[in-house]
Amino acid sequence: MERMACVVLPEYPLQLLLKRNPQWLEHPVAVVDRDKAQGKLLWVNERARALRILPGLRYSEGLSLSHELRAGVVTEEDLQTQTERLLRRLRFYSADVEPSQEPGVFWLSARGLSLLFPSLQKWTELIHSDVCDMGYQLSVVAGFSRFGSYATAKSQITGTMCFREEFEEEIFAKAIRIERLGFKPELRDALAQLGVFNLGQFLELPSNGVRKRFGAEVHNLYQLAKGELWAPVQGTTPVEPARTALHLDHPEMQVHRLLVILEELLRNLMGILNARNETLQALHLNLQLDDGRETTEVLRPAEPTFDMKQLLELLRLRLENIALSAGVVHLELHIEGILATREQLQLFQTAPNRDLKAASRALARIRAELGDEAVAHAVLKEGHLPEARFTWEPVTKLETPKPRNVQTGNLIRRVFQRPIALSIQPRNEPDGWMITGLEDGPVEEIVGPYIVTGGWWRRDVFREYHFVRARRNGWLWVYFDRLRRRWYWQGCVE
Repeated sequence: MERMACVVLPEYPLQLLLKRNPQWLEHPVAVVDRDKAQGKLLWVNERARALRILPGLRYSEGLSLSHELRAGVVTEEDLQTQTERLLRRLRFYSADVEPSQEPGVFWLSARGLSLLFPSLQKWTELIHSDVCDMGYQLSVVAGFSRFGSYATAKSQITGTMCFREEFEEEIFAKAIRIERLGFKPELRDALAQLGVFNLGQFLELPSNGVRKRFGAEVHNLYQLAKGELWAPVQGTTPVEPARTALHLDHPEMQVHRLLVILEELLRNLMGILNARNETLQALHLNLQLDDGRETTEVLRPAEPTFDMKQLLELLRLRLENIALSAGVVHLELHIEGILATREQLQLFQTAPNRDLKAASRALARIRAELGDEAVAHAVLKEGHLPEARFTWEPVTKLETPKPRNVQTGNLIRRVFQRPIALSIQPRNEPDGWMITGLEDGPVEEIVGPYIVTGGWWRRDVFREYHFVRARRNGWLWVYFDRLRRRWYWQGCVE
């Protein structure tokens, strides 16, 4: 039977968060799904568990148990980037490395490595030492089956293990307790009611009964643990990046000359993408200047494209807006590709009445000239205060509008980026309450108050919101801050 190893980085997202914030090592720490008081705790460290701060609680609930709790978000992009780094490091020890859908779990095939490493035990020790040097805690187990090596690695906090015989792995795996394997809490509790506390007892359950009682997902897990779904390690083939570089004999500052050089480099890289049936989705440009400085730019077309003309136009717009302190002496070009769609490979394409692609190309030119943050749209999100209930996110793709018929138009509430502090004006002046000054006239109508309080997890808030109608400025949205004893202008209604 093929030998393999399982590499498990326990609480992998939590390890990434602590690497990013090493000053938190002495505190209870949690990974949350969003950086809000109502964010859910996904992973917690042992210090947090000792304080009864467990996954599934809200961030505010964790803070109520300990004000020392530190929390942060680990995005999918962070996980993907760091996983790619780990994959590159692990491929040094095996040509076949398969990442699991579970973050921080990898399988390595030991096939054909006997001439490179003196023993499997030494092989696992080298893997463990190398990944430890990257700043991670991990366990590495060499065994005979996927689930056996995985279960053993999950049960070990750190370190290495190498099974010499298949029956050794089987005996060890059957003794592992269910709670060490990361089963869902609902499944773990249901098994406990049946008197099932370790893997061996789980495997003694009848196959049909497991499927009928717990469903297909748990039955697949049962078959995998039984060895009925054996499969060799499915290694992923690394793709060589489409990258090129050129050193210039003389410093160059003229944009049109740089474009001529970049066009030739870009054509060569696009040929690599065409051979892979890929289109360009991002272009990375690095410029090294004669004075030792360096600048890096990232360009993204409106959608993945083959169009050299469009790409060169984006390059021209970006280069014209870069202030070069000296001439360019070295160029590096790196492009990211994505598989071309069926529509992109068609010879003839029909154009709709409203050309969203043309609009997307126009927005891409704006981003190229002014930066990626120049084109954004508001996205609603959960928040306690009005200014925290939306955020600005970059626009990556235009969607076809879907208007609907309404009997009356909706009012538009415009919210200022920051509330404007209003001058202190008494409400009982003879000429009326000039809340925003003389230019807008006195207040003629007021609706409210609508009270917003709380915010104890950051700072106390006590606001009394009102809609007021000024004589010459329509309806305004204002609030009185009781803690600061002052009026603020939050926005207006149109």
